[in-house]
Amino acid sequence: MKHEHNRQELDPPTSTQPKGASDAPPEIGAQRKADDGEIQERVKNIIEDVAGQADEYDARLVRELITTSLKLIPDGRDRGELKLLTAAFKEMRYAYRVFGEYADAHKITIFGSARTPEDHPDYKAAVLFSKLMAERGWMVITGAGDGIMKAGHEGPGREASFGVAIRLPFETTANDIIADDEKLIHFRYFFTRKLMFLSQAEAVVCFPGGFGTLDETYETLTLVQTGKASMIPIVFIEGEPVEGQTVAGGDAHLAIPGYWDGWKKFVDNQLMSRGWISPDDENLYYIASDPEDAANHVQRFYRNYHSSLYVRDNLIIRLKNPISKDAVAKLAEEFKSLIKSGTMELRGPLAQEDDHLTLPRVVFHHNRRNYGLVRRLIDRINDCDPVE
Repeated sequence: MKHEHNRQELDPPTSTQPKGASDAPPEIGAQRKADDGEIQERVKNIIEDVAGQADEYDARLVRELITTSLKLIPDGRDRGELKLLTAAFKEMRYAYRVFGEYADAHKITIFGSARTPEDHPDYKAAVLFSKLMAERGWMVITGAGDGIMKAGHEGPGREASFGVAIRLPFETTANDIIADDEKLIHFRYFFTRKLMFLSQAEAVVCFPGGFGTLDETYETLTLVQTGKASMIPIVFIEGEPVEGQTVAGGDAHLAIPGYWDGWKKFVDNQLMSRGWISPDDENLYYIASDPEDAANHVQRFYRNYHSSLYVRDNLIIRLKNPISKDAVAKLAEEFKSLIKSGTMELRGPLAQEDDHLTLPRVVFHHNRRNYGLVRRLIDRINDCDPVE
């Protein structure tokens, strides 16, 4: 039985053929081609032997996976490349299996430093925040290490925690809360680990951290800003600064207050002022005042909003609660710069959709630009009073 996952892919590909694949170097002529009709028939029979009468589209996708794999040796890929491709695919399959056991649960990813001591205000804030989210029925995903990652598990406890650990020589494999749990997944590669952080989460919360935390923060912002990931709440939070508080590593020194305020000043002074980002991009993130404010912001994002996806250039915003046609008309006027043609429409599912079919939709022909303003549109949808 297939689950209707809460987390949806915004713009799933209509074809798995890479763009420009026809311009790739030619395959070795003397080698029998994996696209050969007889080979394809044998692959099709193998899939049927293993999976039975699978969904036709799903079976075609798996056939394309096998076909692509069969081309690797004739392509001349070296052993290192084959190892990377194999390990990455196996990591992804295993991770999807683990998360698939909890498909109905709402999940939130927490990023933050592995070096944050347990007596640090940020650690305490992370414990409280993750506890608040667990009390509201959410499960927490962290990188499974110490510091903020451990705090993110301490709040909800082992039962409501996922760990996506990375193998590093200088940090612990997993904290003692999530160690040996069935929901702990070990990754060799950062890119497959990041995929799970974001593909499974319906919200991302960032605490102060170093290069790794900022890398994860900027990648999350970039994917949402460019429409490569579905819209989710991205929340920044830190603990109350305490005079004399030390941080881990090296000599003790005073904690620097206002981590995210300092980050925002850099963004405004160095990015916004130079035109590298637009003013509407500020809508993509929210700097919370405390853990409860952060939890409330995440919860409010899903007051009326459920999920979104594209069918061609039509942006479909699915709603948990219907709003009035008058409200949609006002939104169409307020956000007309997002509409390429026509107007916003309150309606049921499009013919191409196959999940969450009972939910009402707000649909419009999107210009595929300005996702910061799309984020603001979702806030305005959530401001609307639901109707019967």
